[in-house]
Amino acid sequence: MNEIERLRQIIRDSDRIVFFGGAGVSTESNIPDFRSQDGLYNQKNQYPWPPEVMLSRSFFDSHPREFYQFYFDRMIALDAVPNPAHKALAQLEQEGKLSAVITQNIDGLHQKAGSVNVLELHGSVLRNYCMECGKFYGLEDVLKLRDKDGIPRCELDQSVIKPDVVLYEEGLDQTVLAKAIHEISHCDTLIVGGTSLVVYPAAGLLQYFRGRHLVLINRDATPYDDRADLVIRDSIGKALSEAVAS
Repeated sequence: MNEIERLRQIIRDSDRIVFFGGAGVSTESNIPDFRSQDGLYNQKNQYPWPPEVMLSRSFFDSHPREFYQFYFDRMIALDAVPNPAHKALAQLEQEGKLSAVITQNIDGLHQKAGSVNVLELHGSVLRNYCMECGKFYGLEDVLKLRDKDGIPRCELDQSVIKPDVVLYEEGLDQTVLAKAIHEISHCDTLIVGGTSLVVYPAAGLLQYFRGRHLVLINRDATPYDDRADLVIRDSIGKALSEAVAS
């Protein structure tokens, strides 16, 4: 039995699957990750600060113009569309097999593909809010509300609009985190894909898994490979789409 047939069998025998995904899910939609060879941290940087500084809360507060320059240049992918991994997961949810998608990505592609129960650990670029009055804005609104310095400002009080994403120096949303822990601790199969499992606290979620099958789909090795029932070193879109194909 090859790896895809084994994954197909695990999915068939499971009643409550949770998918936990990282940046590798989005790279197949041509959205760069952070830490790989071609990732954001290793690209030539035209800015005088490293990306991890520019994506921090203190930098956002002190340098909003430069933050938004970098953010709109590097973090927004307006043309990105769901890839086969997103579509396969949406299909599994529609079939009643998958109970939740837990993602570290902020691009909203899981929802665009049709997934409903998506827990976004790091927020979403599609949601933005005024830091003064709390009014929420979509991404298209924010793009239209930029002032002469490129800073989006609330149409009600002209205060700075902040993306609803978790920046460095900020904590994860505790409600979302609690839901993720609940889903992982109650599933019978956990499929982990497109993540190196080295970034905490997200990687620590695997300690809550008590189910039968742990499946890892990632091009590179992870610290959890020796604990998994199945490890697939291939494209996550290819593996999932082939496994769920009828």
